[in-house]
Amino acid sequence: MTIQSTAAQTLSNPTTLFDPAPYGFSHVATVPEGMSLVFVAGQGGETDKEGTLGEDFRAQVQQVLLNIKLALEPQGLSLKDVVKVTTLVVDHDHEKLGIIVDEFKKAWPDAHFPVNTLIPVPRLALEGMLIEIDAVAVQK
Repeated sequence: MTIQSTAAQTLSNPTTLFDPAPYGFSHVATVPEGMSLVFVAGQGGETDKEGTLGEDFRAQVQQVLLNIKLALEPQGLSLKDVVKVTTLVVDHDHEKLGIIVDEFKKAWPDAHFPVNTLIPVPRLALEGMLIEIDAVAVQK
């Protein structure tokens, strides 16, 4: 079993399961007793308060991750504190998966990836929204 630990969580990947690292996620996240969970609602790729969305999938993924980061900052948290994400993708395909993996590797350069469930969907809440990610972070 591969185990990666930070002060707030332990991420692990049992050797009896396939190696998720090339896909930018971990199988298991354990949160120590006494920690608080912080939930971030699904974030889209909106670039402003008016909800403007670009048409480029990679740009939306990058903006989603930035929006999660911006939501966490007032709590004194960062992406390294995220233990779980749920990723919703419109018209998911192999190319989009590759983009998500690339951007997750940039967001978590230490490869301490959160647990991730990716769900293909036919559409999301806003017209033009191509991806939405919610997050759960751990706070000391």
